[in-house]
Order: sequence, then structure tokens, then C-alpha cells
Amino acid sequence: MADVLGTSPDEVQFRFRDDEVVDHGTVTVDSFLDQSNATAVRIEPGDDARALLPHLERIALVEVNFPSFMDGRGYSVARILREAGYQGELRAVGDVLIDQLLPMRRCGFDAFAPDQKLDEADAQAAFDRFPHAYQSASDARQPIWNLRHD
Repeated sequence: MADVLGTSPDEVQFRFRDDEVVDHGTVTVDSFLDQSNATAVRIEPGDDARALLPHLERIALVEVNFPSFMDGRGYSVARILREAGYQGELRAVGDVLIDQLLPMRRCGFDAFAPDQKLDEADAQAAFDRFPHAYQSASDARQPIWNLRHD
């Protein structure tokens, strides 16, 4: 039997998607790879997100665990998945802090379930802090150099 884990929809504090929230538990990467019916997976630090690439079309939710705000491996996971064409929900879970929200969003995260609920006004300020981006990323924002007028 697969280890079912993950967050519930009630724990998602911020979500930037219009589709329905995935409401079933995630499984570990190893469990996901061992079965054919799982549609939600949780990536822990040290897991290789590239193992999921052949299965992206059936994954509705990928939770990326940040056990410590100092562990940045989840940013690479988001980039790898989004650059490979993953279109499902990419949820940052765990020790997610206010100052990480905008960089996480730029990497491709579109849902956040922090261990400690974040202040809504502070979070909105973090998302809005920099109106222009300086480089391309997984989000749809145009880099400022591409917005310049001659």
C-alpha cells in the first residue's frame, strides 16, 4: 500500500488557479512510480523530479515540501517541472515564508500551503512588491528589458 500524505485543500492558503482543488492525498515519488493510478505526488528534498517527467500528463498535483526555509531544492524542482511542460497544480508546502512567495511564484508555484498561516496583507505586498521582472522565468511576466520602448 502506498504511503498517502500531503496537505488537505483546507490548508492551501494561496492558490492562483481556476480549476478545482485536488482533494486526495499525495504519494511519495517512489510510490507514484510503482502504481498507475496515482495523480498526486509529493516531492521531498533529495527526490529527483526528473523521474516524473514521463508521467506529467496524468499528474494533477505536485506538492513540493520545504522542511526548512533554507532548503532551496524545491525551486529547482519547480523549474524542472514547468520547463518540461507540467501544467497541473504545483503547491509549495512546509516552511514557506513571506519573502519566498514571489520567487516561488516566479519559479512556477501556483499554490501555497505554509505550515504557519501567513498574514494576508503581508503576503499580498510580497506578491506585488516588484512590478517588473529582470529575467525570464516560469511565470508569464515579461522581463523589463522586453518592455522598453525605443
